[in-house]
Amino acid sequence: MLFVGFLALGGWQVQRLAWKTALIAQVDARVHAAPIAAPGPDRWSAITRESDQYRRVVLHGVFRHDQETLVQAVTDLGAGFWIMTPLAEDRGFTVLVNRGFVTAERRDPAMRADGQVVGRRTVVGLLRISEPKGGFLRANDLAGDRWRSRDVAAIAARRGLTHAAPYFVDADGQANPGGWPRGGLTVIRFPNSHLIYALTWFGMALLTLAGYGLFLREERRRRS
Repeated sequence: MLFVGFLALGGWQVQRLAWKTALIAQVDARVHAAPIAAPGPDRWSAITRESDQYRRVVLHGVFRHDQETLVQAVTDLGAGFWIMTPLAEDRGFTVLVNRGFVTAERRDPAMRADGQVVGRRTVVGLLRISEPKGGFLRANDLAGDRWRSRDVAAIAARRGLTHAAPYFVDADGQANPGGWPRGGLTVIRFPNSHLIYALTWFGMALLTLAGYGLFLREERRRRS
């Protein structure tokens, strides 16, 4: 029973390996593909993490800097905040754009005034799925306007945004005037240890079989 069980677990990890490998290939293809128009309202209900996460998209519209939201973040540049700014899209809806990272000293828009660009802008970035409820062990504080995750629905409600897309977009690394916010810091990493897990389970199966063989040999010797 143990031998069969370990074999089944090893086979399951092989299936997981195939799934993870295909997922990584799909995401890599999306990230490096030519940008497409960000999904409009007619497609919002069909958006899923499996089919749309990290898809490269393009937006055209005007930033509403007076309604930006700061979300706590830790990046290669240190601790600080993501700047989530609504963009009034030319097609008549609003999309939260993660314009990039700022340090704590630059959380005040006055400290990065050059980056508060005005007029019609084109944004290219990666479509991201909402992060509801908060970060690890820390919930968002809507009343206090303190954010630990990029919860699109909650931020839109707090800012009074109407006709807001259910996703957000991580802007690419194109430099903003004044150097802040810093975009292009999206981390795409998929842990893939399924091969190690599969070898471990198959190894346990072989050890179980070998142990059972030793047991049978000792039993035969004892009886003789």
